[in-house]
Amino acid sequence: MASPVTHLSALGLPSDMSRVVVAVAHPDDETIGAGGLLATGAPFLDLHVIHLTDGAPRDGHDPVARNFPSWQSYAARRRAEAAAALCAAGLPLSRWEGFGYADQQAMLHMAPLARRMAQRLAALAPEVVLTHPYEGGHPDHDAASFAVHAACALLARTGRPVPAVVEMASYHNGGGMRTVQDFLPDGRRPVIAVELTALQRRVKARMMAAHRSQARRLVPFRVDVERFRRAAPPDFTRPPHEGPLLYETWGSGLTGARWRALAGKALIDLGLE
Repeated sequence: MASPVTHLSALGLPSDMSRVVVAVAHPDDETIGAGGLLATGAPFLDLHVIHLTDGAPRDGHDPVARNFPSWQSYAARRRAEAAAALCAAGLPLSRWEGFGYADQQAMLHMAPLARRMAQRLAALAPEVVLTHPYEGGHPDHDAASFAVHAACALLARTGRPVPAVVEMASYHNGGGMRTVQDFLPDGRRPVIAVELTALQRRVKARMMAAHRSQARRLVPFRVDVERFRRAAPPDFTRPPHEGPLLYETWGSGLTGARWRALAGKALIDLGLE
């Protein structure tokens, strides 16, 4: 059987790669971005999933809105849902780990996140890492992108092998509306749209259904196509696009300028400025 990453060869990657890490911000991001790959890849690849956060904001709004008594109970539910989704894909839970940072607070810990990611990538030695693009869609998504790219820079600095980084389409502000499962335009990097097989669609649908607490948020996301592109190291000190970032429209008070200032400080702390 052909490797499930064969289609990534269109991005200039070897078709016989076998070691893959999916590094994402929240439980359910792996399903949205690469559920099709997980659906058929788990039995055939040395595949690992890393969640940076526990998916539970500490402000109390999300738990209350979903009838949970505390952020701790909400985080426990999200972890159970992630386990169910990954089991639906056939991924052994020994190949899944969470760093446990608070939802929407990963930006406060970007330097330690990058160091920890570098340690895990050094230990797992993947040939490719799938992660979020830097697009201003969610501050945690951007922090995951930062952690992966900074970790790769740290590995390179010590002479260790550096994996290829591939981005999974997520969501961003596209002309004043949330654009899902597509990238910001960038004519320099080709995008491959992978049409999922009937089996992949069925498994991905089961994975999405496992994330019951996120059912409303997952409604806009399709199960028939996934998009990928080769990553280029972003400049995290500059906005990813002109105009308001998607998370700036949420009313939380977080600005892109604040996020970028934290990224700049983390780069200094890591010696990567």
